[in-house]
Amino acid sequence: MIKYKKAFINGKIYTVNSQSEWVEAVVVSNNIIVFLGSNSEAQEHIDAFTQVIDLDGKLMLPGFIDSHAHVVMGGQFLLNVDLTTVKSKAEFCKKINNFTKTIPVGRWIIGGNWNHQNWEVVELPHKEWIDSFTENIPVFVSRMDYHVALANSYVLKLAGIDRNTENPIGGEIIKDENGDPTGVLKDKAMDLVYRIIPEPSESEFADAIDAAMKEARRLGVTSIHDISYDNHFKALQQAERDGRLTSRLFTMLLIKNYKNLISNEIQHNFGSDRLKIGAMKAFVDGALGSKTAYMFEPYSDEPNNFGLPMEELSNGQLEKMIIESDKNQLQCCIHAIGDRAISELLDIVEKMKDHNPDWNRRFRIEHAQHISKKDMKRVAELEVIISAQPYHIYDDGCWAENVIGKDRLRDFYAFRSMLNSGIKLCFGSDWSVSTMDPLKGIYVAVTRNTANNKYENGLIPEEKISIKEAIDCYTINAAYASFQENKVGSIEVGKMADMILLSENIFEVEPAEIKNIKVEMTVFDGEIIYKEY
Repeated sequence: MIKYKKAFINGKIYTVNSQSEWVEAVVVSNNIIVFLGSNSEAQEHIDAFTQVIDLDGKLMLPGFIDSHAHVVMGGQFLLNVDLTTVKSKAEFCKKINNFTKTIPVGRWIIGGNWNHQNWEVVELPHKEWIDSFTENIPVFVSRMDYHVALANSYVLKLAGIDRNTENPIGGEIIKDENGDPTGVLKDKAMDLVYRIIPEPSESEFADAIDAAMKEARRLGVTSIHDISYDNHFKALQQAERDGRLTSRLFTMLLIKNYKNLISNEIQHNFGSDRLKIGAMKAFVDGALGSKTAYMFEPYSDEPNNFGLPMEELSNGQLEKMIIESDKNQLQCCIHAIGDRAISELLDIVEKMKDHNPDWNRRFRIEHAQHISKKDMKRVAELEVIISAQPYHIYDDGCWAENVIGKDRLRDFYAFRSMLNSGIKLCFGSDWSVSTMDPLKGIYVAVTRNTANNKYENGLIPEEKISIKEAIDCYTINAAYASFQENKVGSIEVGKMADMILLSENIFEVEPAEIKNIKVEMTVFDGEIIYKEY
């Protein structure tokens, strides 16, 4: 059997392997790395069947791994109205109005990803802003964190939400001074609308996944830890069968499905090299931007608001589901943002470890935006992995001080403290909440700059980390968080050939320039799947 080879030569190849960090050449046979070393040594591995790619002295890295993204939702976002750049009420209305003219009758307008904290006037939107031009069009557009959304009057009527509708546990229906819904729904209240949104067709799911894969290829993301909601995993399976997955998907299913996985004898890290399940996702609280992150102290501008713990936390169901999942060797990946949410989750982890036999569980906290100093050591001792999103510093850092104050801001994505405490830290994007681009995430992790440049030396500069550490968080650490460190996450002989080439050397430019660097080539499973030129 002829093995098809590719030789990447004349490069500055950073392997992320401490035993041999820098090499000039890498040779790939089919989808496996078979050689690392100098250009001269590589010649021994080049034959008539070898495609030689000259890297022209540029930097090659392992393919980036996004530790937290929403593949289907992200793809849907790319195909829907984009409100991320909106800065005012007028822009918000104009963009939605323009989008209504491009869609067929009956289609819902969803997505959006607006961020009122960055508007000229910081205010939540109102259904009356858009009702006049969406009278017969269902609109349900989310804030960037997906913990708040605006429904127009048409959707409120469809969902049966009116002045008499009570807040569900773990959610809030915002009402005006007359007691009428404004259209803004928070957390569990959003479920009142989600349950009536029509299920996308198979072709719509396929289009969303294809759009997401195209975005990942462009940004050098060769593995994604995906959060799958209802019917997403079915669509991803079809994409795998069709050969349309160009990123390795490590999929987290909602923890409500844990009994089904247990009854079918599925455990952690089950599946193929391109699509895996066995990780369970749950929520402890909401988000900081919507003031639903669960905190020990109230929000600075709302003295009676401590955030919103999820009902499953309050009634003990989450503890039961986590312990049962872990007992059956399903990995738990739990959303917790506020300091009290994280602390109460760690209490559950302690009970879980006391109750269940020991195993290589790799328990994860997703986001972990505000770990209190007293709990930082506990995270390390419990060997809990933190899966964080550095670009949230860039977005949320503009206004976070206004809602939690200067003192608590010191615990805001404290990456340096996490690493110094011995915590295993991996990075992702939370796409489409923010950009999937790992280079922009690295830029923020090493500079801690915010979108408004409010902090001259970065937000809490003592929490900056090095470029090497940030790359580790997007590669080998992320591979470890998904039980894949022996297959991906570094450029090593025997590992799968997932690699990227950058337009400039990230180690040599000024940190402020990192955000402008582009991926010029993406290699996935030994194949070149993207070129910028």
